[in-house]
Order: sequence, then C-alpha cells, then structure tokens
Amino acid sequence: MKKLIVIILILLIIFIGMYVYKQNKISTNKSSEITIDEITKIETYLQKIYMWREITGEALPVFESINDAPDIWVWEVVKKNLEEYELSGEQLQNKAKEIFGQDFQKEFPKNGYEYMEYNQETNTYYAIGSALDNEEDVFLLDKIEKQEEGYVVQIIEYLEDYSQGYEATNSEYDIQIKNLNNEVIGTVKNTESETNIQQFVKDNIDRFTKKEVILKTDETGNIYVKSVKNS
Repeated sequence: MKKLIVIILILLIIFIGMYVYKQNKISTNKSSEITIDEITKIETYLQKIYMWREITGEALPVFESINDAPDIWVWEVVKKNLEEYELSGEQLQNKAKEIFGQDFQKEFPKNGYEYMEYNQETNTYYAIGSALDNEEDVFLLDKIEKQEEGYVVQIIEYLEDYSQGYEATNSEYDIQIKNLNNEVIGTVKNTESETNIQQFVKDNIDRFTKKEVILKTDETGNIYVKSVKNS
C-alpha cells in the first residue's frame, strides 16, 4: 500500500512539473504560437476570397493594396459571399467592407458589370450565373507566421482536373493534379482523401506556384487581406 502511495506521489510531482514547464513554454513563445482556431479562421477567410481563374483571371491575384486589386476579382469575391442575389449598391458596398475591411475604397460600378446586372426600374443589382470549367482552383496552407498586426501566410496553388470523371465507365477515375501553367504533375484516384492529394502537392512543392498573403486583424479579431505577392 505504501509503495502505491509513493508511486502516486511521484507521478503527481512529475505531472505538476510538466504542467509548469508547459505553461512557461507557452508564455515564452506566446507571440509566435499559432492555435488551431487561428489556423481555421485563416483558412476560412482565404476560402472566401479564393476565386476561379476562368472567371477572374487568377484565383488570387497579386496586389500591394486591396484597392489595387483587379475590379473583376474584387466584385466576384463579393458576389461569391452574398446571402441574397438582389441587392442595392449600398448593400454591395457594405458587403465589400465586411470582407475587405474599412480600408477598402473601391466603388461598386453604377451600371453593374458582366456578372452583376443593374435594373433601373428597381434600382437594384442582380447576380448573374458564371460558367465554370472542370478544373477546381485549390490552395494549401504551407506556412503561417504570426505578427503584431496579423499574419504572413504562404500558400501553395494548384488545380484539380476532374474532366476524366465524365469519361469514366466506372465510379473510380483519375484526378489530374496540375500547376498553374496547366502542366500535369501527377494523378490521384478520386477515391483518395483530400489529405493524400495535399501530401502529393507538398511532396512536389517546387513544381507549384507559391504566394505570400499578408493578413491584418482588427481590434475585434476579424481578418482582412492586405496584400498578396509571389513567393
């Protein structure tokens, strides 16, 4: 019995020591530590602004300031995140501010644009459907660096080509993994998990485009894109 009590006490001392060490380690590295919640928040935001090349030219263009970003990309991001598809110009402008932050200064075109028509009778704008191809534009988080005012995020960009699925005679077919130059880097089966695809991309990282995305946070913790550059 005494031996059991001694063992319990020893384990308790070890546990307390590990806990104190862990707490000290977290405090020491608090400025650079990235939590799971932060990673999820960053990925969710990037999914909001990551588009389709066939519509916007680039899924994520390079720009020094959000106000320098291509108009078609900016307004298609807004359209992608709409809950309704008939809105006033003011509502569209407010949605843009919600996505891009208070530094956003672009004005929504009064006559609409190719994928957002203006109705003079109702003074509202209507979202128009966009034709997408069989290639899915995808990004993968590679590195995240925490800074005082936000994050520096490196992403890997690639394409998942599902066109062979339309020709398949059974439920299994190849997905072509391409870089942004439309070069086929390899294939994976459609029955494989997304994790396997991501690992394939990481294993061939030098053959894919990488970009550095600067994200800033406001006082409430919201994330906004500040700039994007080739990495």
